[in-house]
Amino acid sequence: MKRIAFLLAVLFSHLFTWAQETMDLSSGQWRGELERTDGNNIVFNFEVTKKAGKPVIYLRNANERLFVDDIQRTGDSVFIILPFFDSQFRSMLVNSNHIEGVWVKRLADRNLVMPFSAEFTGKDSYRFKPLNEKPATTLTGRWTTVFTYPETGRTMDAVAVFNQDGYRVTGSFLTPSGDYRYLEGVVDGDSIKLSGFDGGYAMFFTAKIDDPEHISGGKHFLGVGPLPRTWVAQKNAGAKLSEALSSTQIKPGALPKFDFTFKDVNGIPVSINDERFKNKVIILQLLGSWCPNCLDETLFMNEIYERYKSKGVEILGLAYERTPDFERSRQSVQNFMKRLKVQYPVLIPEVAVTDPQRTEKTLPQLENIPAFPTTIFIDKKGEIQKIHAGFSGPGTGVDYEHQKKEYYDIVNALLGL
Repeated sequence: MKRIAFLLAVLFSHLFTWAQETMDLSSGQWRGELERTDGNNIVFNFEVTKKAGKPVIYLRNANERLFVDDIQRTGDSVFIILPFFDSQFRSMLVNSNHIEGVWVKRLADRNLVMPFSAEFTGKDSYRFKPLNEKPATTLTGRWTTVFTYPETGRTMDAVAVFNQDGYRVTGSFLTPSGDYRYLEGVVDGDSIKLSGFDGGYAMFFTAKIDDPEHISGGKHFLGVGPLPRTWVAQKNAGAKLSEALSSTQIKPGALPKFDFTFKDVNGIPVSINDERFKNKVIILQLLGSWCPNCLDETLFMNEIYERYKSKGVEILGLAYERTPDFERSRQSVQNFMKRLKVQYPVLIPEVAVTDPQRTEKTLPQLENIPAFPTTIFIDKKGEIQKIHAGFSGPGTGVDYEHQKKEYYDIVNALLGL
């Protein structure tokens, strides 16, 4: 009897292991939550489907679908490697409809770690379920917004752009360093709930609608930070950011030309004075593979390069990464370029983006690098003509279209078209 019991135990153990290994994520819609200690969890959505017989994921935020195909299985462990921003999910497949684990975002000197769980919702793709019968008002439009940092009391001017359809609301916040990309949520009575997650940004916004023109009591929860920023907003069809908030200039007395040499992702030194760039209009893109707004601008830069490279335009990227370690930076930038199909050269200054002397060490002609991305337009003589800090991406709607037109106008003027 003992031998039979032992054999049965071994059999059931093998069957359980086999069931775990053959179990897979259910195809359809999922709802995930990044768990904050204060209970203000960051909600996001993703869709699981199959490609060539293997599961793939699409992270969903409003109209964006980020494709994730690096999903690794070991027993009941599921590792979801996100394509950008050096982050991943390390999780356990509890069953086909439920996973739980941690989200890990790799920083320069540590890992940011948040518990998370996700549930299969089938065909139901909700993010937040409203409890009230109808929204108090419509948020559609532009809003003059002020964020306040709790630690210092410092404020930041911003512009909210919302589009509401019934309960559902999408949009973003424009800030001096760029927008908060695609946000999605609901208007629930007089309450607002918005969230966004793309592997880089992890955000949750709440607020109260006082009346059709005023929003108060707003809170902005960002990743694992214990203290949320607060925000208020007032409807204003003409709301826009001041250019002075994110401006940079050439240092007084400095030559209006750059002179630098940095290695590309293959370790080959490239200089702005190389023959390839002579007598060309150059767009110098200051970016980072860790930067969500840089993703949006790079996708647009691909369009510009395809459209203008035959007309005498070159684009040159400088990637400021989390550490001065060239090999680590090279891997991150190479993956960034591969995923976005970047055809123009991207160089890696061996200086950390957090280095307070990053400007002096790399582009000493500038007073500062105020934001990522920062885009510098250089004429055929090699002289700096225009500097633009930040980028309004496609999540901002009309502001994105204005941003694109501005860039096209600058390039056309420098080409004399």
